[in-house]
Amino acid sequence: MNTRRHRSALLAVAGTALALSLTACQGGTDSDPASAGTPSAAASATAAGNGKNTGTSDSADSAGTAGSAGSSGSNGAGASAGTSGSSGSSGEQASASDAVCTAGDITVTAARQDGPPYTHLVLTAKNTSHRSCKLPGFPHVQFLESHKQDVPAVAKSKPATPVVLTPGAPAYALVKFSDGGTDEDTEPVSAFSVTLEGDSTVIAVTAPGSGGIAVDPAKALTGYWTPELRRGADDF
Repeated sequence: MNTRRHRSALLAVAGTALALSLTACQGGTDSDPASAGTPSAAASATAAGNGKNTGTSDSADSAGTAGSAGSSGSNGAGASAGTSGSSGSSGEQASASDAVCTAGDITVTAARQDGPPYTHLVLTAKNTSHRSCKLPGFPHVQFLESHKQDVPAVAKSKPATPVVLTPGAPAYALVKFSDGGTDEDTEPVSAFSVTLEGDSTVIAVTAPGSGGIAVDPAKALTGYWTPELRRGADDF
């Protein structure tokens, strides 16, 4: 009996020890999630920190981008304003630098236009000076000493802007002196006078041909100075 009780007591002690051992193991296992949770918390903290950094970076980038855009806009406006100013200034300088041509700057010659019956002359004004000059308006032509009025100008031949002659460059004006009819009241002209707009100096021009031209003062007309004779505007 004593031996059985002793064995029972030993078994009971062994069972208790086993139970304690199992409890201890279970307690250790329960602590693992807590320790596993620590890295998770750290990861969350890191993620939160990264989120802050990312936000800061985005904000900085956005601010930088906005700043850059602002600079570009400012520079663009400045460039536009500068360009606009330069264009205006350049136009004024070009206009101010061109003096009006005088009789001393050009030579004027006359040639017949087309074939018989000859009714028109082409006047050529060539810049013989060493400077550029403007040749505004039309040639003021007087064919006859007995007829002191200037030949009327044809408005449709007026160019949009005055001709600017560089050294050596020509300008042209078409001049009608008759209708070419045999019954016209004409007078022979071997030379005539031309004056320029803004200059009263008389330029003597020799009429083309050995016998000159037959002028009808009632039919005479002149066109404006142009860089070239233009079909339509210079037909009159």
